[in-house]
Amino acid sequence: MTAGCHGAVEQGGIAAEEFRIALVGSPNSGKSSVFNGLTGLNTKTGNYPGVTVSRFVGTCRTGDGTCLVEDLPGTYSLTPVSPDEQVTVDVLDGRTEHTARPDALLVVVDATTLRRSLGLVAQVLGRGLPACVVVTFMDELARRQGHLDIDAFAQALGVPVVPVIGHRGQGLEQLRERLTGRRTWTLPPLAPPTEQGERDAWAESVLSFAGYRAPEQHRVTRRIDAVLLHPLWGTVVFFAVMVLFFQTVFTLAAPLQGSVEALFGQLSGLVRDHVGNRWLSGLLGDALIGGVGGVLVFVPQILLLFLLLALFEGVGYMSRAAFLMDRVMARAGLEGRAFVALLSSFACAVPGIMATRTLPSAKDRLATMMAAPLVTCSARLPVYVLLIGLLVDPADHVGPFGAQGLIMFGLYLLGAVSAMVAAWAFKKIGDLRGPVVPFYMEMPPYRLPAPRAVLIAMGSSARAFLRKCTTVIVATSIGLWLLLNLPLHSGAQMRADGVDTSRHAAVAAYTVDHSYAADLGRLVGPVFDPLGFDWRINVGVLSAQSARETFVATLGQVAAAEDPVQPKRALRAMTYPDGPRAGQPVFTAPTVAALLVYFSYALQCMATVAVMRRETGSWKWPAIAFTYLTAVAWLMAYAARTVTAVLGG
Repeated sequence: MTAGCHGAVEQGGIAAEEFRIALVGSPNSGKSSVFNGLTGLNTKTGNYPGVTVSRFVGTCRTGDGTCLVEDLPGTYSLTPVSPDEQVTVDVLDGRTEHTARPDALLVVVDATTLRRSLGLVAQVLGRGLPACVVVTFMDELARRQGHLDIDAFAQALGVPVVPVIGHRGQGLEQLRERLTGRRTWTLPPLAPPTEQGERDAWAESVLSFAGYRAPEQHRVTRRIDAVLLHPLWGTVVFFAVMVLFFQTVFTLAAPLQGSVEALFGQLSGLVRDHVGNRWLSGLLGDALIGGVGGVLVFVPQILLLFLLLALFEGVGYMSRAAFLMDRVMARAGLEGRAFVALLSSFACAVPGIMATRTLPSAKDRLATMMAAPLVTCSARLPVYVLLIGLLVDPADHVGPFGAQGLIMFGLYLLGAVSAMVAAWAFKKIGDLRGPVVPFYMEMPPYRLPAPRAVLIAMGSSARAFLRKCTTVIVATSIGLWLLLNLPLHSGAQMRADGVDTSRHAAVAAYTVDHSYAADLGRLVGPVFDPLGFDWRINVGVLSAQSARETFVATLGQVAAAEDPVQPKRALRAMTYPDGPRAGQPVFTAPTVAALLVYFSYALQCMATVAVMRRETGSWKWPAIAFTYLTAVAWLMAYAARTVTAVLGG
């Protein structure tokens, strides 16, 4: 993937004449922050292993021109135990197809964990490439009473050394100056030893010559971790944080959501008032504003969700959550790194599945992939918010907590528990059992996240959501609008069927009820009738196969056609048009419960299917995932409808 200063894409060809520098470092060393600072690229940074799974290349401007900087996956050693670490080794050894070996290396090390990092430095310098060592977190080293003489450190290593505080941008100009002379970098006069015992002795001699004094233990981190890593209290705090998380998503975003909804209502009104052509008015007002706008209404919740996740990552809480969940993962035959992959699925299952490359075991990777679609991703959030709003009044509370937020927390918990059960089942039934690989995770000290890093993480996730709204959902919404408005019906035909053609609402209702979409929804009716779905919900469920958010767009179009002024009111008042339930409300508690549970389980994202095919190299496992998740979704939705009906009756 090549990129300029405003974006990154996956690597393809790179011009052979361009000078290439690869960034090598362990997770949490600040490598991605250095990469962002040098290239201006908005790649994601975080405080847990596995964030930088793919390779990224950006252009860095120096005093004598430009060079390409490649950010390699984080690794603790050049003895690979997972696919992402293998990528790093292959690049350094020149074994990557269509990509030449780097011309030079930037080795990023954390000053607070320097003793551990020197093992990787020795292995990298032994590759025989010109290198410069970048030391990060020097401010934290000094704050915790540690010490490192940079000049002596450079002399001991025999390569240039530059101190950098990546999240603040300090030292980056000095690093650029050093990159200006990159063609004159020399190799160490004596390569570090390769035997483990000799390498340890070499590292101690380097640290001694550089006057290195290890930092004192972070007192605040120690005190907080005494609670957050406690088997009981840490778990209690974890669940309390999650409950408050979803309370915040509903409470703070509600006013903003109302403003966005009002904005799209005004736009829809302007279209109806000023666009005379009925088809153009319908396309703009119903397909785009009613459909896509119905999804964009939930942007405040999406932004707040990503903001909170970015804050948790930046502070350092995510690695603690992974540590706590390691016991739970072990019961499913997995380890904490699988939790990191599943955690990525909260934003989207696609990066979650890609993050399984950090797992050493191929069996663990496959089991985690099959479980990742069950984790509640951001695409489900608009569906959940819409349906929970139909089910529960915003004023309803359970003690001090809002009922809507508690239901949302319950759905996320359902997804997490279901993912654990699925992983266990595939490990056991699929004969994928094997010894649990020891799990090592570095606990970075708690840090106040840099606002820019938080905004970058939130912005990149939000842009991905908006990009989907402007591509997949726009295309699907236009297709649905055509299905909902075709075939054409003459005024005489409608009047013959008893429709008052002077009333827009009556004409719209007749058109929708006699459309191709209605025929399609009724065709699959026997499958979904036991769940209480009518043909309009059926069409929404089918459209959601492309992307879950299109379910909201579908109902938005139907509701806008029936009541352009108050589409939400139209949804609440929607009744079954025919059949044994004719005239009864559609969105009753049992039906909404069935819908919520169905969307919790069903695999309704073709991008997820595609990336699963790419990662497994076969259509076998995506087909298995789609089949088992669809079957489980139907069964669990039926159970939810039955239980809700009994409790409500």
